Amino acid sequence: MDRVLPFRFAEEEGVFWLLDQRRLPQEEVYVPVRTAREMAQAIRDMVVRGAPAIGVSAAFGMVLAHLAGEDLEEADRRLRASRPTAVNLFHALDRMRPFWGDLAGSLLEARRIWQEVEETEAAISRHGAQVLWGQVLTHCNTGPLATGGYGTALGAIVEAYRLGRVRHVWVDETRPYLQGARLTAYELQKAGVPATLITDSMAGWLMARGAVDAVVVGVDRMALNGDFANKVGTYALAVLAHHHGIPFYAALPLSSVDPRLASGEGIPIEERSPEEVVAFRGVRIAPEGFPAYHPAFDVTPHRYLTGIITEKGVLYPPFAEGLRRALGLD
Repeated sequence: MDRVLPFRFAEEEGVFWLLDQRRLPQEEVYVPVRTAREMAQAIRDMVVRGAPAIGVSAAFGMVLAHLAGEDLEEADRRLRASRPTAVNLFHALDRMRPFWGDLAGSLLEARRIWQEVEETEAAISRHGAQVLWGQVLTHCNTGPLATGGYGTALGAIVEAYRLGRVRHVWVDETRPYLQGARLTAYELQKAGVPATLITDSMAGWLMARGAVDAVVVGVDRMALNGDFANKVGTYALAVLAHHHGIPFYAALPLSSVDPRLASGEGIPIEERSPEEVVAFRGVRIAPEGFPAYHPAFDVTPHRYLTGIITEKGVLYPPFAEGLRRALGLD
């Protein structure tokens, strides 16, 4: 896959450069981040987004905190508060904590986290490619831009296309932030994969016409029973796929599983500004003063899942048993 990575680290400058994903696909602009405070703001403002990419960015945020002489406790707190739903953020910061006060160790661990993302997603792509075929529908963005590696659901799609299994991709635009229209379409075009953009509300009609053979999405946080949070709109796709008898897969690194949660009921759902619903890039699309509601994620019950694609293979029901084994909890 012709990858456009969401970040790069210039150690000699003490700068972590983030590709500003808010400006894609029109512009590829990298912005400098020099402190943990700036990193937390960039994550909150979705300069960088996607659970694995947020985790890597947060890890390097702690490296920047060392370089900038910031209070490490405060830096950790700010980063943890930046996006509450993606569990990778917390895993990465937990791994960085033993290296507080040790710049060399902190940098080594951050680089290790990034390398593990790449290795993990290469495996997810290989396993996922074996269960996808024909015309595949996906939601939001799960490619390298969201991860810093090869991608999860989108990595599997691209690998399946390379193997001749997938011939076409339906891309949900993913309102209100349009990650599908702006980012997934951009990545598939660069990868040379045939794809067509649709509005989120068109998915059911395509399924009814027999134009969708499988659905695969990413995961921001998964509970031990297989319930999972992903970009809002995922739950509706799962219900539609179930109704039409279409296989529905979730692709994720095992680091996105929260072993503290028995079910999806405990997953915190971030509520973002209503302004992101009533306006886009400064252009208002709803009447002035009209209220809006913006949960950034929804929770899909595990009963709608056909399989869970991980770096250790594809898990099938009962998911609780498979996830516990994969996590080494049994």
